[in-house]
Amino acid sequence: MTKFRSAISRTLPLLLALSVFSLNASALDLNQAQAQKLVKETASGYLVAVKPSAEVNALIKKINAGRKAQYQKIAKKRGTSLATVEKLAGQKLSK
Repeated sequence: MTKFRSAISRTLPLLLALSVFSLNASALDLNQAQAQKLVKETASGYLVAVKPSAEVNALIKKINAGRKAQYQKIAKKRGTSLATVEKLAGQKLSK
């Protein structure tokens, strides 16, 4: 489990960076949305809207889809469940 947590610790910063840079030239990015308190991290490892709008919802949908894909890859590689990876990611992200 320690190796698994270590892998998550190394992978999550990369995942977050990729999710920010993978956004096209939209008016709102993750850093801006968090700074404006439009979104927040959850214990499940995903974003939710604090102040929903079409733009915020689109941002959340795109980022959460990317996160889920990465969480699934990590779970498969580590031979664990998606729920376990989501929980550990949520613990890391919501700190």
